[in-house]
Amino acid sequence: MTVTQSYSAAEIQAWMVSHLAELLAVEADEIDPSINLESYGLDSAQAMTMVSQLEKLLGFQPSPLLLWHYPTIESLSQRLAEEVEEKSDVQDTGVVRPKNTSSLNADTPTLNLQAEAVLDPTIHPGGAIPVALPVTQPKKVFLTGSTGFLGAFIIRELLKQTQADIYCLVRAANLDEADSKLQKNLERYGICQDGSKSRVIPVIGDLSEPLLGLSSTQFQTLAAEIDTIYHSGALLNYVFPYSALKAANVLGTQEVLRLACQVKVKPVHYVSSVAVFESPVYAGQVVKEDDDFSHWEGIYLGYSQTKWVAEKLVKIASDRGLPVTIHRPPLIAADSETGIGNTHDFINLMVKGCLQMGYFPEVEYMLDMSPVDYVSKAIVHLSMQKDAIGQAFHLQHPEPVGLNVLVDWVRSFGYDINIIPYEEWQAKLIESATSTDNPLYTLRPFLLERWSDEQLTIPDLYLKARRPHISCEETVKALAGSDVACAPIDSKLFMTYIAYLLQSGFLTLA
Repeated sequence: MTVTQSYSAAEIQAWMVSHLAELLAVEADEIDPSINLESYGLDSAQAMTMVSQLEKLLGFQPSPLLLWHYPTIESLSQRLAEEVEEKSDVQDTGVVRPKNTSSLNADTPTLNLQAEAVLDPTIHPGGAIPVALPVTQPKKVFLTGSTGFLGAFIIRELLKQTQADIYCLVRAANLDEADSKLQKNLERYGICQDGSKSRVIPVIGDLSEPLLGLSSTQFQTLAAEIDTIYHSGALLNYVFPYSALKAANVLGTQEVLRLACQVKVKPVHYVSSVAVFESPVYAGQVVKEDDDFSHWEGIYLGYSQTKWVAEKLVKIASDRGLPVTIHRPPLIAADSETGIGNTHDFINLMVKGCLQMGYFPEVEYMLDMSPVDYVSKAIVHLSMQKDAIGQAFHLQHPEPVGLNVLVDWVRSFGYDINIIPYEEWQAKLIESATSTDNPLYTLRPFLLERWSDEQLTIPDLYLKARRPHISCEETVKALAGSDVACAPIDSKLFMTYIAYLLQSGFLTLA
C-alpha cells in the first residue's frame, strides 16, 4: 500500500476526532484533541482499531507506540502529517529522510525489573494508627479501577457483601463527569445498584499522578476516612512498553500504599496477575500461591513487567507491616450468569476474527480464563476473612480446558472451521484479514510481530509448554464453605456467552 494523497495535520485531526467519537459512541464535540487519549479509556484493542483505521486513510500503518510518544490527537496528528510528508518525499525522490523523532523502541531487553522494585522508604505503617484486623465490616472503602471491567463487578460485590460507602478514583474534569463515567460503566455491564447509588462516591484523581492526583489536604482527608483499600486499577495495554505503563501501574501502586500508611493503617487488597510468573524459568513448573516470584528474566510484555514490579512493591510494604492480600487473576471472561462482558477483549476478538477467516491456529493453548463474577466475588469474600491477610490467592480457573474444546463447540453451531498450523494460519491472516471488517486486522502486531530475544510472537510466548501450571488449590480451600464457586467451562457456559454475543450483535449465526 502506498501513500496516494497528502493530508495536513488539521485534516488528520478532524478525521481522528470523528472516528474516535464513533468508536466511543459519543458526539464529536465531546472529543478534546488536546487531552490525553488515555482519558477516554481506550483499551489495547480500541487503540489498535484507531491505528488500523489510520492505515486506511494514510496508506501506511503507523506504529502503535506512536500513541505513547504522542498521546493526544493534536500531537499525534502533527506527527502523522510529518510522516506522510516523509513518505511522500521517498515516493517522489527515492531519498529517505531521517525521522524527526527518537526511536519508538523505548525499552530494551536489558531493563532490570529487580532494580525497579524499590519502594519509597517513607512508606511505612509504623507511624500510623493501628487497625483491628480483619476489617469485616468497613464503613468506607477506596477502590481504584472502578471504571474498568473488573472494577464494575467489584463495586457490585461490595454493594452486596458490605454496607460500606465506596469511594472510587475516577479521572474526570469534575464530579458530574466522574459520576457519569461510573454510572455508564455499571450500566454497560448490566449492574443494577438497587437504590444504592448514593453509596458509590466518585473521587476525582489520577492513578498515574503523585498523591493519586489529589491535593495534600485531599489525600490526608481520604486517608483518615477510609477503612480498606481495593486496588484493581491498572493501565492494560499489550503494545506499550514498560516505560509507558510505569506511571499508572507501578508508581500508582506506590501511591496507593502511601495512602494505606497515612493517618491510620488500612488493609490493601491488591489485584495483581498470574503474569508475575511469565519468566521462562517457571515454564512447565507448578506454581503455588505462596511461591516466590523472584525471577523476572524473559518477561517481555510491558504490562506483565509492570505487574511484576508493582507486586514486589506490595510485598515490600507487607514486610514493613502493612496488612495486604494479593489476588492473581488470569484473563478474565464474561459474567457466567448473564454472559455480559467486554466484547473488545482479546479472546472475543480472536474468536470473531477466526470465525470470519474460517480458520483457527493449531496451538497448544489452555482456556484458563475465569468468569468476572467468580473473580470479583472471591476478591471481596477473601478480603474479609480472618486468615487472608498476608496471603496470595490464585483466581485461575480450577479446571481449564484446551482450545480444541472451544473449536469443537463453535463447530456445533454450524460454523465451518478448519484448524491449521500456526505458520499457515499467519499466512491466511495476512491474506484474508485485510481491513477492519475483521477484528484480527487490528491485532496483527500481537499476532505477527516478533517480541522476544528468541523472535517469538505473543501467541508463541503463551503456548502451554512455555507457561507454568498455576495451582489454585489453596485458594479453592479458602473459598470452601462459601457460595463462591467458579463456573465450569462447559456447554452451559459457552451457551451463555454466545447468547450474549449474538444478542449484542457482536456475532452472527453461521
